[in-house]
Amino acid sequence: MRKRAMALGVLAAVALTAPAASASSGSALPAPTGRYPVGVTEVHLIDHARQDPWVPGAVRELMVTIRYPALPSRKPVAPYMSPGVVEVASEEDAAALGIDPGRLDYEFATHARVGAPAAGWQPVLLFSPGGKQSRALGTAQAEELASQGYVVVAIDHTHEAVAVEFPDGRVAGHAMPPSSVEVSKLMMATRVQDTRFVLDQLEVLARGGKPGLPPGLGRAMDLSRVGAFGHSAGGFTAGETMVTDRRVDAGVNLDGSMAYHQGNRDFGRVASEGLDQPFLLMSAGDHSAVSDLSWQEFVRHQRGWLRQLHLPAGEHFSYTDHQSLVPRLGLDPAAVEPFLGTVDAGRSMTAQRAYLTAFFDQHLRHRPQPLFDGPSPQHPDVEFRG
Repeated sequence: MRKRAMALGVLAAVALTAPAASASSGSALPAPTGRYPVGVTEVHLIDHARQDPWVPGAVRELMVTIRYPALPSRKPVAPYMSPGVVEVASEEDAAALGIDPGRLDYEFATHARVGAPAAGWQPVLLFSPGGKQSRALGTAQAEELASQGYVVVAIDHTHEAVAVEFPDGRVAGHAMPPSSVEVSKLMMATRVQDTRFVLDQLEVLARGGKPGLPPGLGRAMDLSRVGAFGHSAGGFTAGETMVTDRRVDAGVNLDGSMAYHQGNRDFGRVASEGLDQPFLLMSAGDHSAVSDLSWQEFVRHQRGWLRQLHLPAGEHFSYTDHQSLVPRLGLDPAAVEPFLGTVDAGRSMTAQRAYLTAFFDQHLRHRPQPLFDGPSPQHPDVEFRG
């Protein structure tokens, strides 16, 4: 089952074709539940000191989406994906699902308002998506965290992601060589460099070094409190970044291996060395520390706070927006089960949001969270694994 799930990794997001929703008429994603409205902006970053590892002769360019606690605003609501990314992703995803591309709609409205004034002084969270996936796939989690009082910065890893659209209309497609251990190691090194560069640039933004940001956003970023989380390769990225960058105070791995090759015990540094900072492992289906040697290695070496949570009726892509979006297609459940499992979609997303918020509240805001004391009757789909 897991191999079949991984084969569908190119999927971006799926919703029934319909006119773009407004904030009042609803979104294909569950609404955030925190007390803050959510604002959003996109930022184009260029690392002039670094060559792109996948395209010879190009400097490294990144796109990030910043979602943040906002003041009430009547600004327009942001679409889920930009048109250039939609064009690429819809063809690939329709082929993977065996359906007509016309059934897919990636431009539905989110719950975040473009350029709304920022509220307060808030901790910062870095989000990295899974391999070949768009940063858009973490939107439901990011909007929830922003509504709870966090500035959430989602990073696209250019030429690894299925497509990245820049402000001038250029679309950078997937350009990596065929998979191998060596390619995986270069990919992870690049992701860590991307993440650290984004953190450097956030410090510039916080000092007012880039014009055109939404009002108050630079001042709203409290970079003395930084967390990182990600799905699949993004969870590995969070851990590897924390090994080398002490600016990141806490991290979450959503169902991502920490190995380049399990059979050869070729693990990442985070698995082999562990961390002093708190870390949360969340797994699904047949993946956990029971089956993943790299997680076992990490648990042995972890010195900081650690919890392991498991979603037994979920699957790998339950930790993405697929959990909410794919069921809207009305496909045969047997076709969906290999990558989403059989878990109730609403309960699954509610639990994920609750545990992510509680983790960062405990470790960045220093608010003790009883949710981590043991299994919760409010989230019966989640098992404690230690």
